[in-house]
Amino acid sequence: MININEVLETNKMVEEETLDVRTITMGINLLDCADSDLARCCDKIRRKISEKAQCLVQTGDDISHEIGIPIVNKRVSITPISLVGGACCRSTADYVQIARTLDDVAKQVNVNFMGGYSAIVSKGMSASDELLIRSIPEAMASTERLCSSVNVGSTKTGINMDAVRLMGEIIRQSAEATKEQGSRGCAKLVVLCNAPDDNPFMAGAFHGVSETDAVINVGVSGPGVVHHVLRGIRGASFEVLCETIKRTAFKITRVGQYVAQEASRRLGVPFGIIDLSLAPTPAIGDSVADILREIGLEHPGAPGTTAALALLNDQVKKGGVMASSYVGGLSGAFIPVSEDQGMIDAVEAGALSIEKLEAMTCVCSVGLDMIAIPGDTPASTISGIIADEAAIGMVNQKTTAVRVIPVIGHGVGETVQFGGLLGYAPIMPVNRFGCEAFVNRGGRIPAPIHSFKN
Repeated sequence: MININEVLETNKMVEEETLDVRTITMGINLLDCADSDLARCCDKIRRKISEKAQCLVQTGDDISHEIGIPIVNKRVSITPISLVGGACCRSTADYVQIARTLDDVAKQVNVNFMGGYSAIVSKGMSASDELLIRSIPEAMASTERLCSSVNVGSTKTGINMDAVRLMGEIIRQSAEATKEQGSRGCAKLVVLCNAPDDNPFMAGAFHGVSETDAVINVGVSGPGVVHHVLRGIRGASFEVLCETIKRTAFKITRVGQYVAQEASRRLGVPFGIIDLSLAPTPAIGDSVADILREIGLEHPGAPGTTAALALLNDQVKKGGVMASSYVGGLSGAFIPVSEDQGMIDAVEAGALSIEKLEAMTCVCSVGLDMIAIPGDTPASTISGIIADEAAIGMVNQKTTAVRVIPVIGHGVGETVQFGGLLGYAPIMPVNRFGCEAFVNRGGRIPAPIHSFKN
């Protein structure tokens, strides 16, 4: 059993080391909202989310006030909408109407974000999947709190290259549709391989079909805490380093476990998982890059970076699984550029390139995240980047993702502001050699041989 004393032990982490519970995310099953009539479908969606999530924000605020730990975001994830809207959506405009309904109800229940404007197309696209995907640019441009994701591959099925090609075009269109806001629509859109059903973090969150009717998932983040404790063992051996990270991750996860159990009890919704992810923010002292520097790198991107990140990710997970029986989601270390001041500094110093970030994604928690690229980057190049990341995920049996932002009208060396948790980013150069003939082949890259385990 977890008691309040364990939480009180972490007061110093909260007050001095920027520990927070990044999100309480309620997953809601919307399959029973499907209807052949679009208006009725939207009404069912509105009523169900309102009923389930009406007390989510207040409950999170109450828990935060009582235990003195910030709960930064309250979010909702929903069943991939391509599964819900298939019976009534005959055009992209129909899907956009559902998107606006979702955004309205997100504002009504006052959650920060809602994830699940999504399609799972790792093996092929249904007509409904394709309609939803083609609606994404307008949906992201006309909503504020709605996030979108598309899963284009998995270890079991291979990579759907038709979907990969299409997503390169969709990202370009999303950038154009929001060019007056620094192409911000792309910051709410992520392309995944091996997407988990229970991830509480945006933009990739959705409520998987294997989940119960409603569930509470909690995401905990503490890069500042880890950085602080590592400063106290500077120069110690790898054995001491690993043990220290593991013990710290254990304490952080116990905080999340307590919050999740309390939220579950008060809301009458089952507890799902704790996602222990060192997810940075633009705030000083809340950086994964600072941890890598403390481990011994001059800048992230220096030789040894991938090894240091692999060590960090593994010890975080080991500490987490000792603290809770239900660790899931992505759990590990995030390396978004715009959301981590240390990563931004590394890019500006010339230490970090997209190619090095790609190598780091082999061992990090997710993938190429919140990276601004030149606005004239071809759709085929974006598709090639997605294909590379999906291949890393497929072969290594891990989740990988791409959230890149081609900033229309801007080029390398300029900076784009996104605001809030999204931060700001220097625009990074991409490889200018073409891959159009490759991504236009069509079809599917088969699953790797080690996927056949049944």
